[in-house]
Amino acid sequence: MEEIGKENQTNGRRFSGGSTNSDSVPDNHDCDYEPALEFDDTELVQAANSETEMDKQAESNTDDDYQYLESPLSDGLMDENFEEALANRGIDDDDDMNDFSDIAKYGIVEVAGDDSYGRKVIVISACKLPSNKELNHAKFLRYLMYTLDQFVESDYTLVYFHYGLNSRNKPSLSWLWAAYKAFDRKYKKNLKTLYLVHPTNFIRFVWQIFRPAISVKFGKKVMYVNYLHELKKHLHFEQLAIPKAVLDYDNQLKAVNKGTSTWFPNSPSSSSLHLPGPVYDTQQFRVPLSFIKEHNSGDPIPRVVKECIAYLDSDTALETEGIFRRSANTQILKTVQSLFDEGKPVNFEEHGDIHVAAVMIKSFLRELPEPLLTFDLYDDILSFQELEQTEKLPVAKSLILQRLPEDNYQLLKYVVEFLVKVIDCSDLNKMTASNLAIVFGPNLVWSQSCQASLSSITHINHFTEFLLKNHDLMFTK
Repeated sequence: MEEIGKENQTNGRRFSGGSTNSDSVPDNHDCDYEPALEFDDTELVQAANSETEMDKQAESNTDDDYQYLESPLSDGLMDENFEEALANRGIDDDDDMNDFSDIAKYGIVEVAGDDSYGRKVIVISACKLPSNKELNHAKFLRYLMYTLDQFVESDYTLVYFHYGLNSRNKPSLSWLWAAYKAFDRKYKKNLKTLYLVHPTNFIRFVWQIFRPAISVKFGKKVMYVNYLHELKKHLHFEQLAIPKAVLDYDNQLKAVNKGTSTWFPNSPSSSSLHLPGPVYDTQQFRVPLSFIKEHNSGDPIPRVVKECIAYLDSDTALETEGIFRRSANTQILKTVQSLFDEGKPVNFEEHGDIHVAAVMIKSFLRELPEPLLTFDLYDDILSFQELEQTEKLPVAKSLILQRLPEDNYQLLKYVVEFLVKVIDCSDLNKMTASNLAIVFGPNLVWSQSCQASLSSITHINHFTEFLLKNHDLMFTK
């Protein structure tokens, strides 16, 4: 702890809240302590002095581009038009994960459910990167692309935990540049936010090197996060796969900087959907199904689900491309959620966005204290994919018809019957059973004690897809 304090005293820099410092990351980082996180400046200098493709692109950048990229902070969602069709993936279409077992074993990349706005969350942890001598970086890049390929056709969020990057495991700038070029528009268009957690001056240097080639639109999606608690405003914090080393480092930073302002004053500040407040009798979100039924005249189908599905059950909505895969305006989502919780009327027509009602359904399911498919079925669902094909139907029927509580069964049936209508229009909306499984699977079941992983999400999606494709044989009560 003393070393941390000495490090900060040595730096001696303070970032003023009124500063107009134009660098993408400010000169001062009160929390700049990184044990053994050195890197070789030579590579940065060489990259800066060489006449690369980035330098050529820099000549075409306008002053306005530089003005924005020097402070790449985003407080809201970006409105974009997505014209390309969504890719369809089936249960048996995935690449063999064993091809990447030597990479996956490190747990560098994990999937952590959905964020507060209904978007998939993918977590990358620098502290889990092994030594450069152990890691095949070319194969690691393919693994990153393989992982993202499963989610990029939907709106998604990236969280990068920077702590732990050091001289032994730091990728070269040439690899970083190759990775940036490899992740083309397919990967960037639906990325809504990139959270850089515990940024340091290395991030600043890299940004300055790559800045000429980074578009303004992409720059607006980057948000710097000084402390972990700031993520709670945007993500389901308890579902994040945060390494212990990162948690410990965050505690060190808070101890050293107790009573001082953060080094980056414009860190994420927008409110989450999870605002604390009184529990109304009409409360729909973050309360058990039993509470809703008790205050809903004994009806197990919550008002929010009924009204959202009623609104979406039209040709216009059912034929909307990417229904359930797109996010919606954050402020509108919070407003609509509050109206439902307070028992007030909701008029979706006022908002003019089909996706508001779609996100509401996913948010409702995700914010249940216990998942709709219950904690009790989690292990059975994870092992379902390993069953022989002839065993799957009887096992699935046993889970749904015998072990699922009656109220859960009724609500699941209600939701699935509507999703089948969505699938019937998949030639227009591109939402096949596989695509809907990717969207809904992690919202239907999760572990009570374990954090989500890419492997567990894959098994959950498989079960969900089977459920959707065999709904007529499953819901026979």
